[in-house]
Amino acid sequence: MMETSDPDRVKQEAILGAAMAVLCQYGYRRTSMEDIAQAAGMSRPALYQHFRNKENIARCMVQVYFDQAVQAVTQALAGQGTVPDLLRAGYAAKTGPMIRDMLDSPHGAELLDLKDSQARDLVEDGAARITAVFADWLTREVAAGRVTLDAPPDETATLLLRALDGIKRPPYARFVAERDRLAALLGRGLQALL
Repeated sequence: MMETSDPDRVKQEAILGAAMAVLCQYGYRRTSMEDIAQAAGMSRPALYQHFRNKENIARCMVQVYFDQAVQAVTQALAGQGTVPDLLRAGYAAKTGPMIRDMLDSPHGAELLDLKDSQARDLVEDGAARITAVFADWLTREVAAGRVTLDAPPDETATLLLRALDGIKRPPYARFVAERDRLAALLGRGLQALL
């Protein structure tokens, strides 16, 4: 999204929400700018005042996802609890409503693949930011004597996040169950090294 006034930002956020609903319903390839405009309650020319094309919308959605995820993960990992509980909270924060909507969509796989085709640069930057948050958390846990690592925190954080990404598949309810089991297993493993 471009730097905009608050009313424009609110409108763009509404458009992105409408776009997400349409993309989940029809998939990326079948969704048109007209579909998004209708879902957002505006004309197609009005939509073009905010976004150049469908790719621009997809890229903005990826950016918004990572901005929100970084903030949510930071808050989750700053909480209180056991290492497995905090890891579960961090995982849940990273895989919130947008991931739920995609995994519960019949077009989930196509939507998840957009990150590689439409926004690889944004995904790499966002993933690095989230990895840094997890690495900072691990550094704090090591300093508190709650975790022992056999690799640097950034490498361990990368591994923790790759494991999470590796189980990401529909439906969301199954993913959440697997995500929570993974967090419990890995969290206990981090503590077991003490």
